[in-house]
Amino acid sequence: MTTQTHTLAVPGVDLVYDVRGPLPPSGGHPALLMIGQPMTAEGFTALAPHFTDRTVVTYDPRGLGRSIRTDGRSDHTPQQQAADLHLLIEALDAGPVDVFASSGGAVTALELVATHPADVVTLVAHEPPINAVLPDATAAERARAAFYDAYQAKGTGAGMAAFIAMTSWQGEFTDAYFSQPAPDPAMFGMPTEDDGTRDDPLLSKNSWAITDYRPDAGLLTAAPTRIVIAVGEESAGTYTARTALGTAALLGQEAVVFPSHHGGFLGGEFGYAGKPDEFAARLREVLDAG
Repeated sequence: MTTQTHTLAVPGVDLVYDVRGPLPPSGGHPALLMIGQPMTAEGFTALAPHFTDRTVVTYDPRGLGRSIRTDGRSDHTPQQQAADLHLLIEALDAGPVDVFASSGGAVTALELVATHPADVVTLVAHEPPINAVLPDATAAERARAAFYDAYQAKGTGAGMAAFIAMTSWQGEFTDAYFSQPAPDPAMFGMPTEDDGTRDDPLLSKNSWAITDYRPDAGLLTAAPTRIVIAVGEESAGTYTARTALGTAALLGQEAVVFPSHHGGFLGGEFGYAGKPDEFAARLREVLDAG
């Protein structure tokens, strides 16, 4: 399928997005928008080709990848990104879209539905990392602060090792979690030297607004959008699985189980391979059920 790359100039950023397939879409399906955070469009290179019967749109969020900011800011908020997506959907001029949203992108997508409910037909929100829906929300914030502190003190390798320790922990963040020794970056194949940078969107405070997001259940349940909260079968008990289940409960529903883990749609090119074939089949099944 031919991919066309476009740039949309919106206040504060030149948004770069890719369109696979015709606009307006053919075949009777809405365009399928795939979004992540802090992942860019390249994260969907294994998933998008499974939907050759649909027009698939991917993009690089504001300030990430090819979408260069002109507003002088470095923070990533679901409110700003949802506003960007609304303008992007308008620019597509193809009517409301279906959305598959991963991780922080799922948080942005929930904000998009809350603020622009006519933009989205079906939203599949895969493991949105939202602290507020957890019974141990305060402890989750403490765990987040711990990987931030490790990043500030020793750099990317230490920060990523602490991040992996947090996101792979089973169950609530208890004293047992916080009493662990700091993980060794080398155990995860991470560099032990400090390159001096402190602007990583995942490890800095630049994206804390994502995990601090508080979804408005009233707005979301009142929206005409069909919202499906998804959770990976291999994620059971981990932080993002628990936030997915908490978000689903907030909306009065049960999470729908998808194959693999938090990055279940990824191919092997990122070193965190999921099961993209099985994941795509499940996503198609869920979208078609609407």
